[in-house]
Amino acid sequence: MLRVRPITAADSGLLEAIAVESGTGFTSLPDDAALLKHKIEQSIHYLHQAVSTPSPVTYLFVLEDTESGEVLGTCGITSAVGLDAPWYHYHVGTIVHASHQLGIYNEFRTLYLCNDYTGSSELCSLYLRPAHRGGGGGGLLSRSRFLFMAEHRQRFSDRIIAEMRGFTDQHDSNPFWEGLGQHFFSMHYQQADFLTGSGNKVVIAELMPKHPIYIHLLPAEAQAVIGRVHPDTEPACRLLKAQGFRYEHYVDIFDAGPTLAARPDEVDAIRRSRRVEVVIDAVPAPKDARTYLVSNTGCSGFRCIQAALQPTLNKVRLSAEMAAALEVKAGDPVRLVSLPGT
Repeated sequence: MLRVRPITAADSGLLEAIAVESGTGFTSLPDDAALLKHKIEQSIHYLHQAVSTPSPVTYLFVLEDTESGEVLGTCGITSAVGLDAPWYHYHVGTIVHASHQLGIYNEFRTLYLCNDYTGSSELCSLYLRPAHRGGGGGGLLSRSRFLFMAEHRQRFSDRIIAEMRGFTDQHDSNPFWEGLGQHFFSMHYQQADFLTGSGNKVVIAELMPKHPIYIHLLPAEAQAVIGRVHPDTEPACRLLKAQGFRYEHYVDIFDAGPTLAARPDEVDAIRRSRRVEVVIDAVPAPKDARTYLVSNTGCSGFRCIQAALQPTLNKVRLSAEMAAALEVKAGDPVRLVSLPGT
């Protein structure tokens, strides 16, 4: 059975492997063993703390096979971005140049450097290893975060964002960076990408132009990828949009990948999730049972699975295997939500 749980120190090797194989553009998990170790230690520490307000900490989770113990992927949530260092985006806006006397009216799309998403909670670090894609694990990883957020609302902001990985070509080059960023820095996109993931995003951002950038003056290749996601990120982008996230015309300052945003009560899985009491029963779910995401109510001991269930208003029947995976017993509360289309 697949389940999501918080990351542990024993998962450090897996996280390092993911940092390498995820490639350029996956800035939240850079190929830096010391930094990854710090992220793991920080996540473990704060999940064991009583927290009443959002803070600049990232909670990391992994997807594991309970039978083999193999870890298949990872995901994370940053409680609040931009509280320890400025959080930059480009806002895609419009500037009008007009002259009534000459009968001229022109609208130009622009990029404006801003910090508008400061304090938002961020969904990040979603990665499922290639050999395990296509079996529903990615959806479980992504959606499990919503049950955690619903159960522990005090840890998160009233706005949630997700920076989608921007487009890169077959040479791991980003046309937006080549058309804009590299003119202000003497470095390749891969180097800038590493520096960003290693915590130097502010240093680089401070060197970016502060005045509005006219998009039509950029190379056509750079213009074409503004708001475009990496092919590997398209499934995650579709899932978030189906959950209620939307593109609000903000893009990453390096690769121009789109940022999606939503209020917690606009997120389908958060809004519809509810608590019920566990009943352990060996009788299998009927054939018409719907597929549910179900988690325990723990924090450092958070567990989440996906299963065919038929809950009542106040109770849900789980098999002994499901209960063991969730580490719950009869009478314990769990949080659940039905999956779309089931």
